[in-house]
Amino acid sequence: MQSERGAYVQGETCLPKPLEHLSKEEIERKRVIATIMTKTLSHLTQEYIKNGFEWLLPVIFSKSTDPLWPDPGASIEKRIEAEIYGEMVRTTLSMIVHKIVASSLLIPKLFTLSPNVRIERRDRCLTGWHLYEFTQLDFEVREATSSDIMNFVDKLIKNLILYLRNNAKDELEYLESYNRLNVPDLPLKVFDRIDLEEKYGKDWENVFKENIREPAWVVNIPREFYDYEDFSTGRWDNYDLFLPKYGEVLSGSRREWEYSKIIRKMERDNIRRENFTLLLKLAREGKIKPSAGAGLGVERLVCWIVGSKHIGEVQIFPKIPGLVYDL
Repeated sequence: MQSERGAYVQGETCLPKPLEHLSKEEIERKRVIATIMTKTLSHLTQEYIKNGFEWLLPVIFSKSTDPLWPDPGASIEKRIEAEIYGEMVRTTLSMIVHKIVASSLLIPKLFTLSPNVRIERRDRCLTGWHLYEFTQLDFEVREATSSDIMNFVDKLIKNLILYLRNNAKDELEYLESYNRLNVPDLPLKVFDRIDLEEKYGKDWENVFKENIREPAWVVNIPREFYDYEDFSTGRWDNYDLFLPKYGEVLSGSRREWEYSKIIRKMERDNIRRENFTLLLKLAREGKIKPSAGAGLGVERLVCWIVGSKHIGEVQIFPKIPGLVYDL
């Protein structure tokens, strides 16, 4: 069954149609969303450059990539591997390892627009918030604290909304998003995951997003080995940014850099050391430096800005779990 806004309908969820199936009106809506995407990326990348970041090109294949384990939010159905020149490589799940190494050895402040391939479970097509191929605005800062990153992102989000309200008013009004997209007060509110679990239960993420009116932070989330964990208290020095009604759009942390801690956490979480040989070598030699950073989901951010019912609508060629279109 088809709906009016460029989507197939499955149950109560609208699944975006491929580009060649859109009507004239649906094409126009897609074009306006593409303009918002362009203005969003233009503004964000210039903000990073103005703040002293160097722009790295992305990595597509690598022997080492994000394990996405034991993060309870991960839902990977399969991992893509290929043989190149006699070596097994993987598609990028995120550039976390590359960011840590690059910021330690070469560039103290860096960012990249990184394509990520995560083959999600098919049922995640119905969340309206998941894709099997997407782009992250990934960044890392040597010697930064979590507060440094969170304060930077606070200003980044506020300035972006101000910019779009001033420079994309016609497009936002066409999409009926202008009046909804309010400039948030800073600093953005911060919530502890433990408090949210006590208040809302294990499904706190879905409840939390329905109870906030502005973007808000959640800290102290058990996650992968590279997120900093205080063994004496059990607290994690990490942070996720949530968008009202939509959910998590950014995930980041202060990083582990000490070899002994990284090894201990890998053993505890059953992480294969052979997938992180270079990172472990550099850490053992004391070449990995303290840093902090995050990855901002570009499609998720624009989905919230334009008020799309499904994140696939903001992609020219939708990459929806369980659906494979020609392009």
